[in-house]
Amino acid sequence: MDSAERVSETFMATARLAEECARTLPAAVVQAAALMAQAILQGNKILVCGNGGSAAEALHFSSEMLNRFEQERPPLPAIALNADAATLTCISNDYHFDEVFSKQVRALAQPGDVLFTLTTSGRSPNIVAAIDAAHERGARVVLLSGRDGGDCGQRLGAEDTEIRVPASSTARIQEVHLMVIHHLCDAIDRHLFTQD
Repeated sequence: MDSAERVSETFMATARLAEECARTLPAAVVQAAALMAQAILQGNKILVCGNGGSAAEALHFSSEMLNRFEQERPPLPAIALNADAATLTCISNDYHFDEVFSKQVRALAQPGDVLFTLTTSGRSPNIVAAIDAAHERGARVVLLSGRDGGDCGQRLGAEDTEIRVPASSTARIQEVHLMVIHHLCDAIDRHLFTQD
């Protein structure tokens, strides 16, 4: 397979996965967006976190919320817990990297807030710890995952929501995660600002 064929096949693999997700994920996306929109309506906020590529996507989500998505609207409250290098390195150095998000959740989360976690594997110990901390603080969780949902999926409660991409390739999962983020932003905006 030459380079152009490989690129073409990768595009097709993403398209096939997106088509499958178009059939299987809309209900979970709508449920997650409604949960987030309701939190905002009640004066609460969204805390979001991830590692690596998922950290970049967490930043993408918070920037869309704090600025705007596709329509002019007031800024919406979202905090990316992986954005502050000083806090991340302080907690990692003084305690352990597994606690970089959970300590922030314990400090910042209030009952009614939503913790939005992104992980392709579902096995990141710091995401597991953040989910546990959110439950301790009375916050609900939206988990954007892949593969089998891992330990993170098993930590969810009845009032939480998981959006699980049915794939094993990290790259393909992250590509769909970005699409899901855009769907969430659109659905939140429609929920909050569109008059039916």
